Amino acid sequence: MRSRTPDRLCAEAVDLALEAAVEAFGEKAVGEHLGAVAEADRVVTHLFDCREAGYRGWRWAVTLTRASRAKAITLDETVLVPGPEAVLAPEWVPWSERLRPGDLGPGDLLPTEAEDLRLESGFSGEDVPPPNSPVSEEMAELVEAEDADVSGGPPAALPMAPTVGTIAAVAEEIGMARPRVLSRYGLHVAADRWEDEYGPKAPMAQAAPAQCVSCGFLVPIAGSLRQAFGVCANEFSPADGRVVSLAYGCGAHSEAAVMPKTPRPAPPVLDETAVEPLPLHPDRHGSVEDTTPAEELGHS
Repeated sequence: MRSRTPDRLCAEAVDLALEAAVEAFGEKAVGEHLGAVAEADRVVTHLFDCREAGYRGWRWAVTLTRASRAKAITLDETVLVPGPEAVLAPEWVPWSERLRPGDLGPGDLLPTEAEDLRLESGFSGEDVPPPNSPVSEEMAELVEAEDADVSGGPPAALPMAPTVGTIAAVAEEIGMARPRVLSRYGLHVAADRWEDEYGPKAPMAQAAPAQCVSCGFLVPIAGSLRQAFGVCANEFSPADGRVVSLAYGCGAHSEAAVMPKTPRPAPPVLDETAVEPLPLHPDRHGSVEDTTPAEELGHS
């Protein structure tokens, strides 16, 4: 427990504390004396202003102490401590909590925790024969009764383990050889994240004429999430290439405004019932009347 009243001898030893601070940090770095604080019985810390550039509001702390019934003051430690107005670095946050979508760049590796709640164990990789396998105990007894000849034991115990037909080979062939898959929690987290950005509550969806569930540009996805999500394939949509909720919508809906076909001009109509006579040989020759004055004959 700290003593409320500083030890008198330690509190009066300002010159000793100043000399220790100057010796440790330099004369230019140590400023005026700011006060003394009681740390414990006969333990007092003297505070001096720090004049170092970039350490505004920091203080040099020099701790002095003395033994019980002794008058000799002993230097305990000297250290730089922040004051009430000191500029401090923000509290350290682990990288896993500071990481945001879009931070991962080319060549970066993002490790996942072994107990990540978003994942659960997928295919274990162990070639344990199922109950109906010809190398199981039940089938071995049946084979012995039928007087058949098969190799006993699991495939791993055979001299040459088969590469085709094992659980691992079949799982890898059908795309199920992943060590971990999405857990139920991981599915819910992904669904909540996608629905927040491209869901029915988005401003674009609120003003849309129809929902994505009836849009021809919606590409269904596999798995249980296809019941609520799909991928937009409209290049003019703001969600092109994104996973969208079936309740999302935008103005680029395939059935929102169907453009009418360009009207074709009507064919020309010829009236062949009436005859309009046209004179082919008028009284005067030529189609244009000659109005130029005639020149006089003879020589000038």
